[in-house]
Amino acid sequence: MTIQRLNPTPRWSDATVFNGIAHFVEVPNNTQVPMAEQIAQILAQAEATLAAIGSDKAQLLSATIYITDKENVPALNAAWADWLPEGCAPSRACIKVELLDPAMLVEIAFVAAVKR
Repeated sequence: MTIQRLNPTPRWSDATVFNGIAHFVEVPNNTQVPMAEQIAQILAQAEATLAAIGSDKAQLLSATIYITDKENVPALNAAWADWLPEGCAPSRACIKVELLDPAMLVEIAFVAAVKR
């Protein structure tokens, strides 16, 4: 059994896949925008990563969401509900944290099944 790494760098890979399970983290590219736009960026990036590894958002198993302000939870929940296919919500944790970039309002770690 081998570990597949998508776009590995010295510090991280865009995704790692082992035994049909993928792990990846998405952060917003533009942190100078409000929470709703940061979430939209992350969800679009997640879809692209899922496609690159042969999966899709219906195959998500879990998500760990890191937010810096609990006031942003309604925006997060609205975007999340609109993005996921009905009946496909993964298990989820949402944790209030201080992220390394103070302008970053959200970061999401995903785990997904790979259909290959």
